[in-house]
Amino acid sequence: MSRQSIIIDTDPGQDDALAILLALAHGDALEVLGITAVCGNISVKSTAANALKVLALAGREDVPVFMGAAAPLVGELVTADVLHGEAITAGWDLPPSAVEPRSEFAADWIIETVLANPPGKVTICALGPLTNIALALAKHPEIAGRLKAIVMMAGASQGGNMNAVAEFNVFVDPHAAARVFAAPVRKVVASLDVTKTFLVTARELERLTATNNRINAEVKGLLRLYEAYARAGAPRPLHDPAVIAWLLAPEIFAGRDVNVEIGTAPGLAYGQTIVDVNAVTGRPANAHWLTGADKNAFYGLLAAALARG
Repeated sequence: MSRQSIIIDTDPGQDDALAILLALAHGDALEVLGITAVCGNISVKSTAANALKVLALAGREDVPVFMGAAAPLVGELVTADVLHGEAITAGWDLPPSAVEPRSEFAADWIIETVLANPPGKVTICALGPLTNIALALAKHPEIAGRLKAIVMMAGASQGGNMNAVAEFNVFVDPHAAARVFAAPVRKVVASLDVTKTFLVTARELERLTATNNRINAEVKGLLRLYEAYARAGAPRPLHDPAVIAWLLAPEIFAGRDVNVEIGTAPGLAYGQTIVDVNAVTGRPANAHWLTGADKNAFYGLLAAALARG
């Protein structure tokens, strides 16, 4: 596999942190050009700070971090404490970073980076709401034709976690999601359909923290939220590492090309990813929608990365 150049657009988030660590552990396969922070799980100032903490933990503070959108394109910001309460901040007493975010706005840096690289070179890994990416596409639509792909954790076709149909990342900014799905660029989508199978049970917790090294000592703290759910008999899934796992091992996933539209009208379907699974609308496919995955292989990939320390 040739080395892939990626931008990680993210709102860390415990599972975002594990996704970043997974990418950094595979420097032979993935070149992380930079990290762009977006509002989502918490405020953008905090997501940028968390990204810097993860880079410090990995000894990779050479990777630049850029602050992006502080609010969705339309409406007020909804953060993940709606889902998790104060537990969303559990484990973030990581060693602080002495590095500050770069001064350039994230969307502008995305544009400059994509334009500075050969066409088909850069992939955006979207782990949070799609606001930064939508802003970049709106300002310079031509970057869509220069990207290799946008691989994202977004959406659901089988029920949401914010309302009956909407997944968190799309719900936070469905107008941004609509712009991204309309863009002429290859899109690969790891939705709740797949990530809901990656439940963090006691077995998976043991696998992820089995190696006694510096990184795993801190990862145990990041996983306190998941440990609490597992102990209560209601394990939660890891979502965002699926994006990086697909880049590293696409063969462990199944998927199909479909048309996806986004519900932006207020009401019961706000933030819905409308997936034409039966191809009845006549609309052309605009995304590769992942439909299944090998859970054991996924956790094996993540555990091996964390064991590298």
